Amino acid sequence: MKHVKLCVMLSLIGVLCAGSLFAGGGGESGGAAAPAKAFEINISHIVNEDNSWHKASVFFKDHVEKGSGGRIVVKIYPNSQLGTEIDAINSIMTDGGTDIAYTGESMQSVVPELGVLGVPYLMTSADHLNKVAVGPVGKQLEKLLLEKANMRVLGYFERGPRNVTSNKPIRTPADLSGFVIRVPASPITVAAFEALGAKPTPMAFAEVFTALQQGTIDGQENPLAMIKTGNFYEVQKFLNKTEHLRSWVYIVLSESKFQSLPKDLQDLVIDGGKKMQAYEHDLYVKDEKELETFLTSHGMTYVQDVDIAAFAQRASTGVEKVLPAPIRPLYDQIKAMK
Repeated sequence: MKHVKLCVMLSLIGVLCAGSLFAGGGGESGGAAAPAKAFEINISHIVNEDNSWHKASVFFKDHVEKGSGGRIVVKIYPNSQLGTEIDAINSIMTDGGTDIAYTGESMQSVVPELGVLGVPYLMTSADHLNKVAVGPVGKQLEKLLLEKANMRVLGYFERGPRNVTSNKPIRTPADLSGFVIRVPASPITVAAFEALGAKPTPMAFAEVFTALQQGTIDGQENPLAMIKTGNFYEVQKFLNKTEHLRSWVYIVLSESKFQSLPKDLQDLVIDGGKKMQAYEHDLYVKDEKELETFLTSHGMTYVQDVDIAAFAQRASTGVEKVLPAPIRPLYDQIKAMK
């Protein structure tokens, strides 16, 4: 009899346990909810892990992963691991796997108006640049990126002034005569350096160091951060303070990816973009001060006595002859803001 009672009790316990398992299996019965779907966001960029862009990428990753409770997973691919900037742009536009990239005037083949970001000596100071970026011109560019390129702007990174590096001092436009210089794939930048007497050669950033090392090109032009990132101080002796271009890059997110997110995660990503921009800007200001020290301590000589007025006059004359129609109104607006 005791054996029978024991069997009945064990059977009842088994039924209750089974009931609890079924009740916890989801649906409207209560119990633990099924884990939410995780959304993956892939960031592709061309710089190394020491660059402020990468550090800002890590900040964004931490912010949205924590804020989403793990519903967003961010993967970062630095050092052109997924290809060049153009490759990242194409991937976003075709939903090819890259979700966030950093881009600007390199996109003018898709959004011609973005060519205005590559006009030398157009923006004359950091204050001028930031007024343009948040003003009517910046808003128009953001709208065009969304409409023409499937890209939602989350913010922007101010770039330091671009300077020419070389193995001889560059003080006047005459010093650039016949000088083979790597430039980004921007028709306006090419026109500006042709007007200065140089021989501009568009080339992917990842190829520049080897081209300098082998003497295929004489020099290149970039902000201080990119000169360090590219290790150009190892193959270039002079940093010439031409400061010929002040610009920014947009933090762009695939609109398809954005629309795939629930509303609360969309809001989180937008907030992450704003905070990412502010975080990177603080790093940028600090880095600009430290970069000069780094580059001089690694053998570069700064050429300070550059005739910027002569460079600006010649470059602007050349650019204005080739300004595409879509850019001219923006160009005029920016000049009027000075």
